[in-house]
Amino acid sequence: MRALVTGFEPFGGDPVNASWEAVAALAARWPGSGVDDLELVTARLPVTFEGAGDALGRALAEHRPDVVVCTGLAAGSDAVRIERVALNLADARIPDNAGAQPVDEPVVKHGPTAYLTRLPVKATLAALHDAGIPAVVSHSAGTYVCNATFYVLAHLLTAYPDVRGGFVHVPRTAEERVAPGGLPVADLARALEIVVRTAADDAAGRVAEPALAVGALH
Repeated sequence: MRALVTGFEPFGGDPVNASWEAVAALAARWPGSGVDDLELVTARLPVTFEGAGDALGRALAEHRPDVVVCTGLAAGSDAVRIERVALNLADARIPDNAGAQPVDEPVVKHGPTAYLTRLPVKATLAALHDAGIPAVVSHSAGTYVCNATFYVLAHLLTAYPDVRGGFVHVPRTAEERVAPGGLPVADLARALEIVVRTAADDAAGRVAEPALAVGALH
């Protein structure tokens, strides 16, 4: 099996983006070819409404993954956020890295209003909690490039019904030291590995979704 994991370049004046820092750390710790039955490939996406979806589409066509986990930064969060819903709405608070700032526009013209994630949400949440990683289920990925990328992913995966795919937001890294909180890069990489492997197990029929505990939603 093969998993594709993506992160984003920096934006908004930040020198780094925690999502890519986490993905790079995940790739560095992943077992080599022939050691693991799950191959990992990664891609760094631009923080642009047009470019992110195009780059993601090229990566899907090139690698033909069984699992896709796109990641982005949730700067104000103190937990890993498993996103459940992608909205067909682009409404940018700030311009993207190409200067585009869509307002109340669809991500995909004539696309459905929303898609649900194909990741095993409850099993992933339980696995993250078992590992001691703060995590929540989120019902809004916002209306910026993260949500647009999530929506494009879900839209593209309509052609691949057996692929598990979705979006995860990560908090800032503790190493950035720009504000209290955050999680160490090593913990973010471990969290992404849990997300990826749980999705791969689900694709192989090895996951039974537990019930969400009260208060687990965000």
